[in-house]
Amino acid sequence: MKKTALILGLCFLLVPSLFAQKSIEWGAAQIKLQLEKLNTLGAVLYVAAHPDDENTTLITYLSNEKKYRTAYLALNRGSGGQNLIGGEQGPTLGLIRTEELLAARARDGGEQFFTHALDFGFSKTAKETLGFWGHDRILSDVVWIVRKFRPDVIICRFPEDKRAGHGNHWSSAILAHEAFSVAGDSTKFPEQLKYVNTWQPKRILWDVYSRFFGMDYTTPGQFKLNIEGYNPLLGQGYGEISAQSRSMHKSQGMGTAPRYGDQWEYFETIAGTKPESSLLDGVNISWTGTVGGNRVGRLTQKALDAYDMSHPENSLPVLFEIKEAISQLSDIPLRNYKEKQVDELILASSGILLNAVSPELYTVAGENLNIRTEVINRSQSHLKLDSVKLIGVTKNVEINLLLNQYDTISYQVIVPQNTPISQPYWLIEKPGFAHYNFDDQLLVGKPMNTPSLSVTFYLTFYKNKIAITRPVLYKYTDPVRGEVYENIVVTPQVTANIKDEVYVFTDEKTQEVVVKVKGFKPNVKGMAHLDVPAGFTVKNNDQPFSLKNAEDEGILSFTLLPGGAVIKPMSELMKVRLDVGTKQYTRGFKTIALTHVPAITLFPQTQARLASVPLLKGKGGSSVGYIAGAGDKIPEALGQIGYNVKLLSDEDLSSANLASYDAIIIGIRAYNTRHHLKYVRRHLMDYVKNGGSLVVQYNNSQGLVTDFIGPYPFKLVNKRITDETSPVRFLLPNDPILNYPNKITQDDFKGWVQERGLYFVEDVDSHYREPLAMKDPDEDFQNGSLIVTDYGKGKFVYTSLDFFRQLPAGVPGGFRLFVNLMAK
Repeated sequence: MKKTALILGLCFLLVPSLFAQKSIEWGAAQIKLQLEKLNTLGAVLYVAAHPDDENTTLITYLSNEKKYRTAYLALNRGSGGQNLIGGEQGPTLGLIRTEELLAARARDGGEQFFTHALDFGFSKTAKETLGFWGHDRILSDVVWIVRKFRPDVIICRFPEDKRAGHGNHWSSAILAHEAFSVAGDSTKFPEQLKYVNTWQPKRILWDVYSRFFGMDYTTPGQFKLNIEGYNPLLGQGYGEISAQSRSMHKSQGMGTAPRYGDQWEYFETIAGTKPESSLLDGVNISWTGTVGGNRVGRLTQKALDAYDMSHPENSLPVLFEIKEAISQLSDIPLRNYKEKQVDELILASSGILLNAVSPELYTVAGENLNIRTEVINRSQSHLKLDSVKLIGVTKNVEINLLLNQYDTISYQVIVPQNTPISQPYWLIEKPGFAHYNFDDQLLVGKPMNTPSLSVTFYLTFYKNKIAITRPVLYKYTDPVRGEVYENIVVTPQVTANIKDEVYVFTDEKTQEVVVKVKGFKPNVKGMAHLDVPAGFTVKNNDQPFSLKNAEDEGILSFTLLPGGAVIKPMSELMKVRLDVGTKQYTRGFKTIALTHVPAITLFPQTQARLASVPLLKGKGGSSVGYIAGAGDKIPEALGQIGYNVKLLSDEDLSSANLASYDAIIIGIRAYNTRHHLKYVRRHLMDYVKNGGSLVVQYNNSQGLVTDFIGPYPFKLVNKRITDETSPVRFLLPNDPILNYPNKITQDDFKGWVQERGLYFVEDVDSHYREPLAMKDPDEDFQNGSLIVTDYGKGKFVYTSLDFFRQLPAGVPGGFRLFVNLMAK
């Protein structure tokens, strides 16, 4: 069929979906596995705190061996953690870890859910965690997911006490247990019953999992299960699939080798009846336990018995019988889920490809968007495309889909004015300290936004009617990756990005603030304005901009005057506002391109932090060599206060004249990620001995490339101070590190963010001085956050204080103390 162009000014049909995907393309073996899943009932919900807390082998086994519907509920998105593959922190890290979880589930066959909870960092008690999260807020979310997903069994990753090792972990088990107890009670969270019914799982278990934290809590009386096995339809063992799933958590350094052989998992019953022979003892996992299900079960078994690997399309007649039988079920949630399963099987068995694609990655509400539908029948199935629904209006096409005939139709549509921008729903409103702010009950649990731009295809299969909805995707061909699909991004008509995240003022000199304005539609004109806190003024505010073409960019330069603000330490936000006609735009534009997850786009508020820091640098120059580790923004922050920072490669470390640097800084977790550091210890120690200052930032106690970090021994341990307001004791108040060139006082530990430090040191050699001690509530003071020694003519410093958070956040005291660490 020839391509035709239809001009439509219509509204997109909004279709619920967890995330965008192109047309389902399963092989014959995968189709058979999905048929077996269609013939199996039963659901298991696995509950823990963070991305990467889940037991991927168990999820793989339950989903692919037992064929249960299996899901992982991560209470938070991991935004408070560390990042081994880049400098993203906070919300952007949470987005990366969300996508990593979805990539993991795509490999192990599970589903994924979340709550309102925000990862505020390490917590030592459940009391602290639930106090920050809001106990009832997150319990409501867990109850909602139990009622909506309807698990027969809930499995907790962690115990309900301090053995969990982390307040978030501990809290996940407490909330799961409470949800088990109240999800079946109509008096609890009754507002949810507008959308779901109550639900009572059969039992809740603790997955004892003796390998977590190296602890063994197994006992002879616990139920145990061998979760290893080989699946011939997938061509892999569950340990192999699990390793692929777990290895998707790349930002956390979770690359994992496959496990082979038996793998026993132990379960302790928390509530409900104890399992004896299987996790779902007492649950009817066949269709015989469902009203109207006997017919569905007979037909599904018929499809399995007659399934022809060489001709999956031969299953279509019975699949349509199954679809009709499922439509008669009175259990609406089960009916809806199983109808989706059978629709996917029909599509995969038919060999048909259905896509809706666009050559445009970005679009704006109210603007035109070009869409092309793609259809090809790759089997002997009798198929006909009757119509296509775009934006609520059906266009008849009447195409008989012959074998291997590729049909496309081009359309131009108008994106509705009310289409929201593609901002992750949990980041549209400013989050609280420990929870996201969104009110829509139907969003609770969803991992990502529902695609807002979709097309529905209406087809006839052997006289049977079916409707298949596909999101509109951006498709292009990359010279390295080949054909690539991405979600279309609905943007504001204009965005503004500030060049730097923090501007540090150490004196009364002005600073240039560079703002990049980007338009996403033709002929965008307006005025840009900087809103600055008291004590600062903008010399040339209210600047016009004009962008002729879509995706044009303009650079604006503002002159910022501190106006006396540097008299005392402060850190406040500067914001940008774009006035276009009667509308105001306050969002920036950020993309994250990684190889293991889809491209990520978000629109954060356009703002930067202004930090006023009374600061002295001391004697010597300002040349700094930086050995980057897992990724941080310390080099940019040091550039803000006038240091010339050079990132040092492995070759530089071996051959460069290190004496040319006044200080050398080793980035966070470099001794976990930079293998070459093992071989240059002597070179670095000689640098110190000859008069250099070497500052090593924190490392994880596990996976060190070498134990020899400093000139004298010390040991890294998993101890930390999580309260960023915790008291700090000056053990050596006259030590140069606290006095030169800046006099460090208690005020310098005010305004810190998230925590004080992590992975402290102990068993410290007597050559080191330990000037600081600090404590979390209800604990004793502990040393190990900062050690320093004179070595030869120079100075060696190891610090577990998390400067990688403080400096990018513009914390004045963080800058002042860090400069002291570097100073000669």
